[in-house]
Amino acid sequence: MVKNPGTKLVDPNRWQPLQIEHMISQNGIPVTNGVQLAVGPHWGHVKGFGIPSGGSDGVPIDPGPPPHLGDQLTDTAYKDETLVVIRASSQLDPAAGVMIDISPGASGDNTLGTNDGHGRALNPVTGRPYTPEIVNQADFDRVLAEFWADGPKSETPPGHWNVIANTASDQLGSKLRIGGKGNPVDRLEWDVKLYLALNGAVHDAAIAAWGLKGRYDSIRPISMIRYLGGLGQSSDPRLPSYNPEGLPLVPGLVELITSQTTRPGGRHAALRGHEGEIAIRAWAGPKDSQSSVGSVQWIRAVGWIPYQAPTFVTPSFPGYVSGHSTFSRAAAEVMTAFTGSQFFPGGLSEWTTRAGKLKFEAGPTRDVVLQWATYYDAADQAGLSRIYGGIHIPADDFNGRRIGAACGKAAWALAERYYAGHGA
Repeated sequence: MVKNPGTKLVDPNRWQPLQIEHMISQNGIPVTNGVQLAVGPHWGHVKGFGIPSGGSDGVPIDPGPPPHLGDQLTDTAYKDETLVVIRASSQLDPAAGVMIDISPGASGDNTLGTNDGHGRALNPVTGRPYTPEIVNQADFDRVLAEFWADGPKSETPPGHWNVIANTASDQLGSKLRIGGKGNPVDRLEWDVKLYLALNGAVHDAAIAAWGLKGRYDSIRPISMIRYLGGLGQSSDPRLPSYNPEGLPLVPGLVELITSQTTRPGGRHAALRGHEGEIAIRAWAGPKDSQSSVGSVQWIRAVGWIPYQAPTFVTPSFPGYVSGHSTFSRAAAEVMTAFTGSQFFPGGLSEWTTRAGKLKFEAGPTRDVVLQWATYYDAADQAGLSRIYGGIHIPADDFNGRRIGAACGKAAWALAERYYAGHGA
């Protein structure tokens, strides 16, 4: 039960269904018993469009397993990636006042499967520098998580990319050259061919991602953080609550609750009575979404929740790999190939979230304009949003991007054969 601290796991490397007091399904339907059941477990066995079918094992593309707790080679990565999610959660308080530049001049242009980019000096279409956009970091992180969430009662991630494709097509106007070359085509031909390739790609992305979800049945961050935190700390055998499979201690982020830290005025004073447990600096959960924010506080690790609606919390299926990352990169590959440019029309696409229009809690404090130079930048941001939303670890995201690239390229190659009248 999510509302109660802690988690009970038989295997900390496998998906744990949640029990949610007031649960809403992906289709927006209330679930009376509130216990999750895996959605789409058959999808890995569905016939692909441009990629090979998964066959009997349901896995057409396999990069290998995610990090595993207790594994000699990946135990440290498992804990480190848990810390990444906690650190992202710690950045969700606008009162911190941290300001960052989110323009394409400062972020994006990543190598596939990384967040190593530092933006672009110039807009290649206008030849001018991108204008800086300085915003509150917590506002940006929360907007990012909500814009890409695509949870209940939404168009879902594949539909989101159809919306993006529609908008880009509208912006191109009469300059509709398939592949960016040849004579312009009318909008009907453009749309028919675009949606064949685009939706073939996201169809394959679902097969590839859910095939891996079925094979590896991997755990979600809410279970990872609560489980590790419940075990104790893994940094120092000389300190209380040591467990080699616990959370690593990180000053200011993951700390041991002691009688000294819970004294009046101490940083863990609100956690008095829980000495010996692990505290994390993280988002404290939803309050009144119309008037307040959950803020970032020292909380018990066993009570952590992701930045999501309390009726949803975490999707009802295993984590590895991220569907958002796989869908989005597959779609970005098709949009790049189909339009003949990785860049959005004009070298820039913008989507604005108005002040006070967040749904999970109050905010943002000011308007936030999400900006992307390229379809790849938008896709990477979709994957990153799931870290700030507390839904995935980096391994889910980065491998999803790589698999999505393969799906998108294969879908485009097959679509071109159909355009030429050659079929499969």
